[in-house]
Amino acid sequence: MHNKSEAVGAAEPRTATQAVERALSLLVLLGQRGPSGVTELARELGVHKSTASRLMTTMEKFRFVEQVGSRGKFQLGFGIVRLAGTTAAQLDIAREGKPICARLASELRGIVSISVLDAGGATTVAQEPSTERNWIGLRLPLHATASGKVLLANFGFEQFEEVLRQPLPRFTERTIVSRGVLTADLNRVRDRGWATACGEFEAELHSVAVPVLRPGGRVAGALSVTADSEHLRAADFPALARVLGEAAEELLERLQQLAGP
Repeated sequence: MHNKSEAVGAAEPRTATQAVERALSLLVLLGQRGPSGVTELARELGVHKSTASRLMTTMEKFRFVEQVGSRGKFQLGFGIVRLAGTTAAQLDIAREGKPICARLASELRGIVSISVLDAGGATTVAQEPSTERNWIGLRLPLHATASGKVLLANFGFEQFEEVLRQPLPRFTERTIVSRGVLTADLNRVRDRGWATACGEFEAELHSVAVPVLRPGGRVAGALSVTADSEHLRAADFPALARVLGEAAEELLERLQQLAGP
């Protein structure tokens, strides 16, 4: 016979999932119906008014919904727009950057990729050429990759301090796990405008990365080239950084054209 705590524990996942499903359903309804009251939303969803009200209050805290004046109606909030804008920007970078990555991969004879900041890691959104070593969709560590260092170097102070408070996992003998050494390395990245990683994530690989800016000047991602250490030598890093920098400017121009006047 199951005890009470076991029964509660078994019910919690279902309850949590049900709440998420109902909250998402409310957002879909608002998108379809426009400004709506809690009573009509609850009736449409088939839940008690108090349940719909609690869900709307929670989503209002995150600005996913907002009240329309004093009429007691809700509409989709700016939080939805912010999330959609972030996703659209990442899709734009991947789409517009793909031909640039393909050209550079041919010229530099390496794997060229574009990464964006995602949940504390550098997630690859474009890569050329397609090889057995496919990083698209993978979240790579910030402290052990050239792309990650570019993103990390452009963090705000609070974000940067939050990363440094966490343990820095070691992937190879050359992974930087000292906060002091990493800080010094990132200062060099800021000074020269590009980053390197030499066998820090995978022992045989070297990489160079530069920031990709979005219209308005903020860093949107990182453009990098990766190859084995015999092909990608330290003496070549500055020249490669210049080539990548010119390509990043080309990508910015493409993004600016999309953004319009």
